[in-house]
Amino acid sequence: MIKVSVVGAKGRMGSHVVEAVTNAPDTQLALALDAGDDLTAVTPENTDVVVEFTVPSVSLTNVLALIGQGVDVVVGTTGWTEEKLAQVREALASGPRPDTQKVFIAPNFAISAVLADYFAVKAAKYFESAEVIELHHPTKVDAPSGTAIHTAHGIAAARKAAGMAPIPDATETDGGSRGQVIDGIHVHAVRLRGLNAHEEVLFGNAGEQLTIRADSFDRTSFMPGVLLAVRKLAGDAPAGLTVGLDHFLDL
Repeated sequence: MIKVSVVGAKGRMGSHVVEAVTNAPDTQLALALDAGDDLTAVTPENTDVVVEFTVPSVSLTNVLALIGQGVDVVVGTTGWTEEKLAQVREALASGPRPDTQKVFIAPNFAISAVLADYFAVKAAKYFESAEVIELHHPTKVDAPSGTAIHTAHGIAAARKAAGMAPIPDATETDGGSRGQVIDGIHVHAVRLRGLNAHEEVLFGNAGEQLTIRADSFDRTSFMPGVLLAVRKLAGDAPAGLTVGLDHFLDL
C-alpha cells in the first residue's frame, strides 16, 4: 500500500483526492492536512507520497517545506512560473535526498486536457494562426489557467522549432480584449457560473480551422491522473522535478 498524505484536504480538489486515495485498492490515507496545520507532521516514516492541492499564493512555500521533510510530492496547484520551478529544482538539489527525491507538478490531471495539449503541440506547425481559450468556474483564483499557459508555451515552442513567422494580427487598439500574450500566443480566460474546467485551442489557415477542445464536467475527472502520478512517484518516476502528466502516459 502506498501511504499518501494530502495537503489542502478540505478544499474543492483536496477533498476529492482524500476520497480517491481512500477508495483506491493500492493507496491508503496517511494524513489529511489543511490551512494552519504543521507540515512537519509529514515525514518519510508516515508518508510515501504527499499530494499538494491548495492555492497559488501558498503552494510554493508548502512544496519547499515538504521537500525539506524528505518526502516525494505531487502538486496539483496551478500558478507556477519558471522562477518558482527554479526554486523547486534548487531545493531538491540542496535537500535531504538530492539523488532520489521526486516532485511532480501537473498543469492539469484530466486525461482529456493532457491529450488536447499534446495534440495542439503536434498541430501547431501546420497552421498560420493559433489562440487559446480557457473557461472555468468563477471561484478559480488564477487566470489564465496553468493548463492554458502550458498549452501556449508548447504551441510557441513547436512554431519556433518549425521556423514559423509570428502569428498575423493587425490589431492596433484592443483595450485588453485580445487576451494575454504568452510567447506570442493570445490566451483568453472566461469565468462563468455553471462551468467547471474547459479549454479550446483554435488553429487557422486560409479557408480552414481546427478546434481542439477538452471538457472536464466534474472534479472526479482529475482523480485517475492524480492516482497515476502518485503511483509513478512511488515507483519508477525519475528523481528531480517533472512537469506534465504527459511524461507518465504512453504518448
